[in-house]
Amino acid sequence: MAMTDRRTLMALAATALLPAGLARAAINPSETDNLGFTPDEPFLAQARRLLAKVPAIDLHAHPGRTFGRGAVGLSAAAASIIAGGPFEDRAIADMRAGGISGASFAAVADLQILDARGTALAAPREFAPGEARATYGRQIANLKTYVVAAGAQLVRQPSDFTTFKRRGEIGALLAVEGADFLAGDLSGLRAAFDDSVRSITLVHYHSNELGETQTAPGPSQGLTGFGRDVVTEMGRLGMIVDVAHAAEPVVRGVLAATDRPVMCSHTFILGHGTNNARFISEALAREIAAHGGVIGVWPAGIGATTLNDYVDRIFQLADVVGPDHVALGTDMDANYRPVMTSYRQLPLVVSELLRRGYGEGHVRAFLGGNFLRVFKTVWAGRIR
Repeated sequence: MAMTDRRTLMALAATALLPAGLARAAINPSETDNLGFTPDEPFLAQARRLLAKVPAIDLHAHPGRTFGRGAVGLSAAAASIIAGGPFEDRAIADMRAGGISGASFAAVADLQILDARGTALAAPREFAPGEARATYGRQIANLKTYVVAAGAQLVRQPSDFTTFKRRGEIGALLAVEGADFLAGDLSGLRAAFDDSVRSITLVHYHSNELGETQTAPGPSQGLTGFGRDVVTEMGRLGMIVDVAHAAEPVVRGVLAATDRPVMCSHTFILGHGTNNARFISEALAREIAAHGGVIGVWPAGIGATTLNDYVDRIFQLADVVGPDHVALGTDMDANYRPVMTSYRQLPLVVSELLRRGYGEGHVRAFLGGNFLRVFKTVWAGRIR
């Protein structure tokens, strides 16, 4: 057994008084192969104690790949994203083992039309009539059925996260990545709210009636009139606007259209070793933070190869926008070359943040406090 594994097991033994799932969660050797640091036993034990006390919430994820259940007619690239799924039971077990108490369980609105463009994803065709709405309906029905069957509880309001944490239950925040399912019809938002959807990413890889995706070639025209109507109606309903994937002019249009904080659920900032179309500028990150928002640090393998690189990115984003605007946004189970490959690794991330001096208060904010502040603010401003 390697030294890393012995040290990890020693730390696990020190957590015998934690809740059963968290205390007995062994970290597989494959989950320590590419850390980039050696786990420190006292800080790992502290991390597990902290995760047992506070809600840890992933802003953006697809746990168990439920979004692909029953999908047919996909491109080879889209099919590769859902290969090996669905596996909701295993995903929920990993969440319990890693101390995650809640996460976004996201549908993918443009799944049916995604394909590869070089090494990136794009939407080379438009939806057929009724296709976007049908895709949404299938995915949301599956999420509500199979995620609950696997042991999670649907989150309908911010207090649910703390309630479920106290009960030892997993909170599932239903989200949709892309508002394509609206197809220009604002009434679809009320229907989505009634479906328990509480967050929508306005665009994904398909530029739609709201605006352009950040990975589409050519200039962006910004948030459309329909997009402004959607943002306003989401605020009225108490739904969180997610600006991940949106071109920067679209994001700025969102900030101008609402007085509610927004989230950019999974991204990183340009100019820190690697530039990529999926990253955002430091200036935009600061604007989101100044609006009271939160940014999820994304553990994609773009300019990152180890879990230590992910910890570096948490510090780097906090240096730019402040620790009150930084959160966990893994894209779990549908991420690109992830350097965080399992929720079971979350105690390792937390332990390294603590060891490197991020501070327990800031760690609590990163794990869930910052997101809950945004959700509570949006929810409090809804018009009933």
